[in-house]
Amino acid sequence: MGRGIVAWGRRRQARAVILSSALQSWGSKAMQTIVEIGHEEALLAVQTIVGELKRRGKAAVIAVADRHGELIALMRCNGAPYSSATFATNKAYTAARERKLSGDIGRSIKEGGWDIAFMGDPRFTGWDGGVPVTIAGEVVGAIAVSGLTGDEDVELATLAARRIEESAR
Repeated sequence: MGRGIVAWGRRRQARAVILSSALQSWGSKAMQTIVEIGHEEALLAVQTIVGELKRRGKAAVIAVADRHGELIALMRCNGAPYSSATFATNKAYTAARERKLSGDIGRSIKEGGWDIAFMGDPRFTGWDGGVPVTIAGEVVGAIAVSGLTGDEDVELATLAARRIEESAR
């Protein structure tokens, strides 16, 4: 039994040397550092958009997602359509996952003449209003607004995304 452990230990050591050599060929860093927005940035986004909605006398739904498109915050302002909660959530999901404006996805699909179902994820949407948040060239999350016109949804989501980006500097 002792010989088996020794032999296993030698194989393991050889594997570690091979892995170490492979990692060195990729560069000096073996670990990734991932930045993504959290609840504080989500709160900043929601506050920014709610402030602007109050100023305009309008109501909408706001969704904030992490870099994977998973929801961090969802707020439906008084008077906003109930269905807009699902739309906002899916817009943020799409913008984060695809790392581009959700409306750009829709326009590409329309121009290409294909169905969004071919993307393989029922949560993807092509409606305007989902905006990725980028810090140091990396998408760290997304913000979406729903319940207004497409242009207004994009405008407000972009306002909040820029606010988060500025706060990270």
